Amino acid sequence: MEIIGNQKIQSFFDDTPNAQSTSNTAIRSGKGHPVSTFVELAKKVAELQFLNRDYVLLFRGQTHDHKNRKGNSSLRPTLFRSSAPGKNPTSAMLQERFKRLSEAEQLFILMYAKESLLGADRLKRHRLLRWSILQHYGVAVTPLLDFTHSLRIAASFASQHEEDEAYVFVIGVPNLSGAVTASSEAGLQIVRLSSSCPPSAMRPHLQEGYLLGEYPEIANFEQTSDYRHSEMDFGRRLVAKFRFAPMTFWKSDTFPKVAVKALYPTGSRDPLEQLMHAIKTQLLPTDT
Repeated sequence: MEIIGNQKIQSFFDDTPNAQSTSNTAIRSGKGHPVSTFVELAKKVAELQFLNRDYVLLFRGQTHDHKNRKGNSSLRPTLFRSSAPGKNPTSAMLQERFKRLSEAEQLFILMYAKESLLGADRLKRHRLLRWSILQHYGVAVTPLLDFTHSLRIAASFASQHEEDEAYVFVIGVPNLSGAVTASSEAGLQIVRLSSSCPPSAMRPHLQEGYLLGEYPEIANFEQTSDYRHSEMDFGRRLVAKFRFAPMTFWKSDTFPKVAVKALYPTGSRDPLEQLMHAIKTQLLPTDT
């Protein structure tokens, strides 16, 4: 994918109080801009959207700021991550992961059709839609990465474990259109999860989820040789990085943290979650 902002972008950088002109690399290498409350975060994100009007902003909440070898924030799909910090997955790991993903897809197609859920034909035809659902429900790792259009959802995900510090990453993407947005200029594909899942699946709709991947998509292990690992990193689209203390961040009763049971509805509230669990139990376990 292309690096955002060959021209300068406007962002809140580390401890400076006001937005300023900076670069993607400077944002990634910094420690993140501190915010004390959700209201403060929301106001600063609103300013970012006004200042960077050529981009749509999407959000990802994490409990840690994972770094690459150069010490820059790294936002890679799990498929392209290694368990060893700063390392890339081996060829054997990647082959095994793509194999498991293919097996999960075949099970998904068969079992989804049996459940008579809406959209079976569309999911059978479009790999990217299958990947987005398998990724979102944690069945298999894919070349996609989860984001959300909801700042409150992202901050709630980051606050789940109430660590001393949590992070919200803000990325800039091209204008969104339809269920899948493909941009050859940015090298991105963006899947709107609510348009991929049946309406009975509450989780993706409540989370306002989006899945991002390379364009053209990396469909198998052989295609990974066409890319450098540094290219398959959504840190290249980072507009801002915010850090906060979850224990004191949610002070306002007006904007409380979204509860875990609301982020992850289960059972009869989300029949697709039950189907995904059944698929996961049929897949052979893997150490990679």
